[in-house]
Amino acid sequence: MTVLARAGSFFIPKFRQVAHFLTKQGIAMGGNLLYGLLCVRMLPVPEYAKFAVLFGYMGSLTVLLDVGVSGTLAPLVGEQIANLPLIASYVASIRRLAMQVYLAVAPLASVCFVLLVRKQHWGALIVAQMLIVLMATGWFARVSSSYGAVLILRRDRSHYYRVQMMGSLGSLGLLTIFWLLHWINIYVAILLNVGQIVFMASSYYRRAEQLLGAHGTPSRSQEKAIVRLALPNVPMSIFYATQGQVMLMLITFFGQNASSVASIGALSRLSQIVIFFAQMNPILVEPFFARLPKPRLKRTYLLAVFLISLCAAAYATLAFLFPEIFLWILGPKYSQLRYEVSLVALSSAIQYVAGFMWVIHSSRRFVYWWNNVTNIVLTLVLEAVFIWRVDLSKIENVLILNVAGAILTLLVVISAGVYGFWYGPQKIEHSTV
Repeated sequence: MTVLARAGSFFIPKFRQVAHFLTKQGIAMGGNLLYGLLCVRMLPVPEYAKFAVLFGYMGSLTVLLDVGVSGTLAPLVGEQIANLPLIASYVASIRRLAMQVYLAVAPLASVCFVLLVRKQHWGALIVAQMLIVLMATGWFARVSSSYGAVLILRRDRSHYYRVQMMGSLGSLGLLTIFWLLHWINIYVAILLNVGQIVFMASSYYRRAEQLLGAHGTPSRSQEKAIVRLALPNVPMSIFYATQGQVMLMLITFFGQNASSVASIGALSRLSQIVIFFAQMNPILVEPFFARLPKPRLKRTYLLAVFLISLCAAAYATLAFLFPEIFLWILGPKYSQLRYEVSLVALSSAIQYVAGFMWVIHSSRRFVYWWNNVTNIVLTLVLEAVFIWRVDLSKIENVLILNVAGAILTLLVVISAGVYGFWYGPQKIEHSTV
């Protein structure tokens, strides 16, 4: 076999997998990304500040309302995916636990939101409306994750992706129509996004009922099994729920005007461009490295990390040399953020490299308690130092904190990789059955 033929046999299947991703989940994610970027350009700065805070906080709230409970369905059911009454009972148990979590978290989250936005002077009526949207949409997002897990478990991925594409493209199309009719405002932008979440939740709920054919009955023993499996992931879920929106939350709490909040929200949309490509890592990169023979692992790992780092460095360099490209995406209202857009690109590039390496480490079980704990502790210490010593009412200081946190995470991930290659993967007990 010639070198060209060997290269073709290696790369062609990979290109097919990438194309499959882009035509399925990629379309839905691309639609959501474009929806957010259009809102950046269409909404006035004060209105977009409200939009950014609302949906940024909602992203964190959605994670907190689930705390990994939905993810326990597949491992608990195991190979019994044909046992529909068992799946229905687990879903019912998850539903009852989710209600208890919601009743506990929702009041606390409401109080925290009021405290978060108190310096923005948006008025009691506006904040009350935002709280109603948050609580209602947070519930529907939780329903979507719980019942969407049933579709994945029952291998109905075509319906799962189709619902996401319909919701994403439908809301994007309606937004475009309202814009052409000059009817666009913050209420339209918010309600279309909420409508997408409600549509997905109701669609997954109906499809899950069709697949299972029963509602199921919750049981205490199943609830205990769910809690026991989800509990170790709760601290990490809470940590990442807050860290995902830390820039927006800090500028909202310490900032004195809506312009700073809107600017951070707009810049965060740019970081989602990199997140779009990061979604391919668990789908394409992780399975490839999990199957890779051990003799080829180190060489392939170093080559892959080098190439990804090179691409990330090129992306960050492009932002520093030609920030106008990124500022054009955001529109003329944010044209003054030349230095800030470069910092966002730099932190996104570093985070992408760290995430790429972490996925490979996970596939080879280079995951240990110490690296997660170290990352959480050092990140919290770093944020505490910045809150204590740095003026976080300024956009650039918040973004510098984000870059420093990304570098810190990358160093921890690198240390886990070195440890994994030196001492070996985490040991697991193999069943003798």
